[in-house]
Amino acid sequence: MTDRPSARDLRRAIADLPEGISHGERPAGSGIYLPPAHYRTLDPDAVVVTGMRGAGKTFWWSALQEGPVRRLIAKRNPRWPLGEDTEVRIGFGVVPEPDEFPGREVIARLLSEHGEPRILWKSVVARQFASDDHPLRKCRDWAERVRYVAEHPESVDRLLRDRDAVFEGRNIYGILLFDALDRAADDWDTMARLIRGLLQLTLELRSYRRLRAKVFLRSDQAETSLVSDFPDASKILAARSELRWPRREIYGLFWHCLSARLGDSLDLPRHGDPISRDTDEPGLLPVSRRFIADEEAQRREFHEITGPWMGTDPRRGFPYSWIPSHLGDANQRVSPRPFLTALRRAAEDTDERYPTHSRALHYESIKRGVQEASRLRVAELREDYPWVDRVLRPLGGSSVPCLFSDIRGRWRRDGVIDRLPADLAQDTVRLPPSRFEDGPNGVREDLEALGVFRRLLDGRVNIPDVFRVAYGIGRKGGVKPVR
Repeated sequence: MTDRPSARDLRRAIADLPEGISHGERPAGSGIYLPPAHYRTLDPDAVVVTGMRGAGKTFWWSALQEGPVRRLIAKRNPRWPLGEDTEVRIGFGVVPEPDEFPGREVIARLLSEHGEPRILWKSVVARQFASDDHPLRKCRDWAERVRYVAEHPESVDRLLRDRDAVFEGRNIYGILLFDALDRAADDWDTMARLIRGLLQLTLELRSYRRLRAKVFLRSDQAETSLVSDFPDASKILAARSELRWPRREIYGLFWHCLSARLGDSLDLPRHGDPISRDTDEPGLLPVSRRFIADEEAQRREFHEITGPWMGTDPRRGFPYSWIPSHLGDANQRVSPRPFLTALRRAAEDTDERYPTHSRALHYESIKRGVQEASRLRVAELREDYPWVDRVLRPLGGSSVPCLFSDIRGRWRRDGVIDRLPADLAQDTVRLPPSRFEDGPNGVREDLEALGVFRRLLDGRVNIPDVFRVAYGIGRKGGVKPVR
């Protein structure tokens, strides 16, 4: 029997946990963890996939473009209909691809000249699936392509029908992936129009057997009424698939990554379901699903790494439940990147401050890891919603839960709401709160929708640790604010 790794070996392996994936990176087989809850999101008929920042939208946008990755997923779920031969194209993404899809400035010009987002996106789809000798391939720029699609609807419909028949004959799908649509516009109205037009086209493509668009959206982008005011929108949005990470699955990702580094020496409980490995395709199934489904078994194993308590006695909490609860937003959602960041930083801190500690992670280091993860989560939030930083920063030094009137008073004192449009005009992406016209109460509702504010039963406002820590907002019994 292989000896279990020492606390120091575990610490080094945890410090080497992955940081996530960015646009342009290619997921490797060893980086794939596929929760059963995500099977639905990968189905070609799940044409709208939503999730919070860091939930995995960009990961799957990238992974589905890779034939070997699709083969691995099919091996994990034999009923999954997308194989290595499926034709997957890019419809939109962060990194500009002028020959594949128009960028933000080009989109703005096209909308001003042609006006209909659905035609714009249909031009992207048609151009991707057009043969080399089709007139669309001879167009010099996107203005010509959009004009051709608008003026030759019958020709374009025939193009799509013929391509669908080819895919049907080959028993494969043709799929276009759309991600990062917040980068397609500078204001909510334009972004909503673009998403609305794309959803209209997505619904239109559903009439084909093998042509599909798969649209990855942030949860808030799909919830605004501005994107759903067209006939049969409910057929698309009601069937949307959400990328969720229940606690057992986010720990399952941790065990997956740790097992990929330590191999059989980790010796996780088998529960009659052996750890599955494949020497040619490592990393897809390194941990038993039965073990992941058994939270009590996961808790025992994790506490072997951390110790049983978040202090010297149980009153401070238990690491297995404490970490996700302090990283969750107001809707109790936790995404993989901050979670792995907290553990990675906890391992580094333990090595620096408590190198002879008998456990891989010291409880004080875990707290510092949560602080680091809080900084990361706030940086992500600031990148997506610059206005959130403007409205949270004045709350530093206060404590929650508190009355909303106290928050509104701080905003009024500092002129935050009145100054917000001018402040945002200096940002590259200038999306204000979507309910900004409703004043402070509208901003409050937007913060609640983002999971930054939580309205308690007595009407007071609470702010989850993952956000309040980084802004120096206190809470009795909580993680200390960052100073």
